[in-house]
Amino acid sequence: MWLPEIKHFCPRTPVVLVGCQLDLRYADLDAVNRARRPLAKPIKPTDILSPETGNEVAKELGIPYYETSVVAQFGVKDVFDNAIRAALISRRHLQFWKSHLKKVQRPLLQAPFLPPKPPPPIIHLPDPPQSNGQGPAALFCTPLCADVVFHLLSGQKIFAHKVYLATACSKFYDLFTLELLPVEMNDEKPTQRSPGVNEPLWTRNRAIEGKCEALNGQLLSLMTSDDDDGGGDVNGGGNTRLGWGRNLSDWGRGFVSVQIDIVDDPLTQRKRSMMVIQMDALIQEQPLRAVLEYLYTGHLNQSRAELMQIATIAEALEVFDLRMMVSNLLNKEGFMNQEITKAFHVRRANRIRECLSRGLFSDVVFTVDDGPVPAHKPLLIANCDWMVAMFRGSFRESFTRGVSLPGTSSSCLRAVLEYLYLGHFSPRPELDCMELLILSNRLCLPHLQALTEQHAVDELLASYVQGADIDGQVLLYLDIAQFHNAKQLTDWCLHYICTNYNAVCRKFPRELKYMSPDNKSHFERCRWPPVWYLKEEDRYLRCRKEREREEEMIRKQHSKSKWCFWRPSSSTSSSSVS
Repeated sequence: MWLPEIKHFCPRTPVVLVGCQLDLRYADLDAVNRARRPLAKPIKPTDILSPETGNEVAKELGIPYYETSVVAQFGVKDVFDNAIRAALISRRHLQFWKSHLKKVQRPLLQAPFLPPKPPPPIIHLPDPPQSNGQGPAALFCTPLCADVVFHLLSGQKIFAHKVYLATACSKFYDLFTLELLPVEMNDEKPTQRSPGVNEPLWTRNRAIEGKCEALNGQLLSLMTSDDDDGGGDVNGGGNTRLGWGRNLSDWGRGFVSVQIDIVDDPLTQRKRSMMVIQMDALIQEQPLRAVLEYLYTGHLNQSRAELMQIATIAEALEVFDLRMMVSNLLNKEGFMNQEITKAFHVRRANRIRECLSRGLFSDVVFTVDDGPVPAHKPLLIANCDWMVAMFRGSFRESFTRGVSLPGTSSSCLRAVLEYLYLGHFSPRPELDCMELLILSNRLCLPHLQALTEQHAVDELLASYVQGADIDGQVLLYLDIAQFHNAKQLTDWCLHYICTNYNAVCRKFPRELKYMSPDNKSHFERCRWPPVWYLKEEDRYLRCRKEREREEEMIRKQHSKSKWCFWRPSSSTSSSSVS
């Protein structure tokens, strides 16, 4: 556009073509346009020219071409230095400058600008979601999947869950691990169960109920068929005694007896076998609810009026930490309860780990590819909406003991159970990250899925630092992550392939060839080094070799003319003679 006027009015002025704002080729145009608003015109990807276009225009006009970027601090000095060279060279025809400008070099070639390597995406961990209000406190108020019921002398019933009570109080732990005997043997002194070495304790705990169901099969079938008529009520109050129990009058204060009965579930109204505990007349309903709620949550409502009654029942049931908390409140020393609460949660976490490893108090068994894994419905319901829907609805799993999870290993399921029980993720060497990623997606656990994505990235980076080849593993992770909604891991794998595209393409050409169109377009758009840089680098190397060859030829000619005994070749002498 301007070259004709320059040639017309300044015919001897040298011209240099400069491309500015080189950084826009790799910048985030959306962020740039947001910063330029509202006055500037938005920049479109089609507005940015490639180096090939600049070189073609410069070649057509017969002038040198350079690119600059003030943001990246690239090419600014090259432009001024080479403009000075071009101006000096254009003055060689003047007699005054002829001898002084012999050694001035012509404008040099500019090496292409390599954009900075994009940083890898950061794995963000979302906040643990609240599981539809089904925390421990809500689970106590709405006893879904309850397996123990307290009978008070006044006739009230309080439903609860063994695993919550046993992991919070040693007295209930000992109570629920007592060996129950047939009715005719109840006069014996109760003894605590001593688990066998070869037999898992969770199978032996369920053996009692299995025997009861076998002995009373006809009674259970009759009750199931007559649910609408209220049939099967043998002992009154909707309970059917199965013949297994213990007399607890000499075992501890507050307890009278324990037995396994058929009880109507408070929510589903289905008849289920539960552990029924008959309480002493000392135990009142509201103070007992306060004690049990503390065992569920580790929290004591300080605004309660019956603190002394709560302390009395806590002492009778040997919940000594609650008794100490009430004493601190009465003595105006409530600040000391913080340490008691911390110790409570540490003790509960240790006992939950024990229940998970040994299968204590389990009420559901997940069947996976390499064997059964016992679990606890109350702990699952309190932390997973998927489990709430499965165990609370009309699905078969809500009233059967076994749940099948095909395509899952026991180590993967135990990692999920530990996360749901304790709220943290602790990976183990035998754990398969992709299997856990699939299972966490199936169970709708986005926080665990993000933790698994972070662990997978950490493993890949550790292998890469040790010198291992992770290209094939990244391709496998990308395929699984895209199929199972692991977007953050997908972004990280795409970034790795983009920044190592040439190496991955040489090793796995077939896999990249059959990638999805979206992935291919992403690679073309975000690969590093970009295609335009590779083309420009190849052009620069060719031009530099050609210029080096020309300079070598000129240097040889000048060196020959300076030899003392140099004579022209025969062809040169013959031509001069002629």
